[in-house]
Order: sequence, then C-alpha cells, then structure tokens
Amino acid sequence: MTPNMTGALLMMASMASFTLNDAMIKLTGGAVPLMQLLFLRGVLSSLLILALAQRLGAIHFRIASRDWWLIAIRSGAEVGAAYFFLTALFNMPLANVTAILQVLPLTVAIGAALFFREPLGWRRMSAIMIGFMGMLLIVRPGPEGFSLWSGYALMAVVFVTMRDLATRKLSPDVPSMTVTFLAALTVMGCAGLASIAEPWAPLDLRLTALITASSVFIIGGYWFSVRVMRVGDISFIAPFRYTGLVWALLLGWLVFGDWPSNLTLMGATIVVATGLFTLYRERRVSQS
Repeated sequence: MTPNMTGALLMMASMASFTLNDAMIKLTGGAVPLMQLLFLRGVLSSLLILALAQRLGAIHFRIASRDWWLIAIRSGAEVGAAYFFLTALFNMPLANVTAILQVLPLTVAIGAALFFREPLGWRRMSAIMIGFMGMLLIVRPGPEGFSLWSGYALMAVVFVTMRDLATRKLSPDVPSMTVTFLAALTVMGCAGLASIAEPWAPLDLRLTALITASSVFIIGGYWFSVRVMRVGDISFIAPFRYTGLVWALLLGWLVFGDWPSNLTLMGATIVVATGLFTLYRERRVSQS
C-alpha cells in the first residue's frame, strides 16, 4: 500500500473516531457540564493511552529539543482550537461553524505546499474544491450567524492548521503514541482548570458508560490524526477529511433518527465520489 493510500485510510479512521466520540457526547444530552465531561474523558483517555503504550512499548520521552518545541506548538494549538471552536459553537448556528471549519483541507494542503513544498497539482486542488462544495450542500449554512463569532471559528481553523502542520514536521523517531498522550493530557489539564468555575453534576451508570466510550473513541481520533500527518502527501489526503460528514449523517440516522434531506444526500454522494476518484487516480499513478 502506498503512503498516500495509507494516509487516506488513516484520515477516514480519524474522522470516524472523532464522529463516534461526538455521538457519545451528544447522547449525554447536556446532563454533564461540558468542561467536567472533557476533564473526565481526558483522565480516562490519558490513563488508557499510557497503559496501552507502555504495554506495547510504544511510548518514550527521549525527544530532541526541536521536537519538544514542535510538540509544545502543537499542544498550544490544540488548546487554542478547542477554545475558539467552543466559543463559536456556543454563539452561532452549528451549520455555520461547521461550514467554516471545512476549509481545513484547503488551508492544510496550501500550508503544506507553501511551507514544506509538497505537491499540489490541479487535480488534487479540484478534488478538494469539489468535496468542499459537496460539504456545503450538506450543512447549507444560512446568512445568519456570520458575525463576530465567525472570526472565532476562523481562528479555530488557524489553530487546527497550525496543529497539523506542526505534526507534519515532527521527526520520524517521535512515537505517535507519545504525541497522542500529550494531546490528551493538555486537553484534560485545560478542561480541569476551566471546570473549577462551574458546579459538577453527579454521574449515573449510563453517563459513566457514555464518557468511557467517548474516551476510547477519542484515543483513536487523536492517534489517527497524528499518524495521518506523518505519511503521504497532504494534498492527496485532505479531501478524505470530508468523510467525517458522511459518518455524521449515518450516525444521525441510526442513533438519533435524523433522516437526511435530498440535498444532504446529494452532498454526501459528492463527498464520497471525490474520495473514490482520488483513490482511483492514486492507484493508476502507482501502477504506472
């Protein structure tokens, strides 16, 4: 399997993991304050990552100073992205903030081309743009909500782009599990500090199970998101970020009973077709 094909599968796995995590959080129905939920999830995921990594021998902290700086930048970007994303989400419609965040395949691919001189041909750029248009059919953002809070969503895009590009520059000998653990630890610490300002809610068995499941899925999301930035060409892998929308549609239908409209299905078809075309072309190129 070529590095690009591996990267495409990792990106799809990352989007699936993050979407399943979101579904678990949504199923809590707001019964637990967000910062408390994120802190508890962070505690569980950090412990699980550490136990799994030590058992597999896949974690160490003997890292060069250059990579520590990159990890520090990445961790700071993780915190910034969470803050600006949540602030925007609480003050504008979900469709609007989702639409703004979907410029990430463009910003990451263009950033990799500008800073790392990675290839960005017209076919790959076209695939990204077509997938973006399919995404717009899914979320259909309206004119309302694009106000000051749109700037917060754009800042979240900036921080996620910074996070992914910093991951790209990490040395190959830095374990992905180490980066995953530090990301979970950073989010846990910041959420824990923020949770001090709000009262905590008691947990029953159902809420505990949902938070535990969320912790497992977020580990996959973190780990796959680190791995995907370390293989293949970003411009090739970028369109597969849109598959998260397809996962959201499937879970919305199966778990929450939300049947998508015809425009939504059309957009999802475009997103899937974009990914299949990109995979087909990669296979043709590798064979030739």
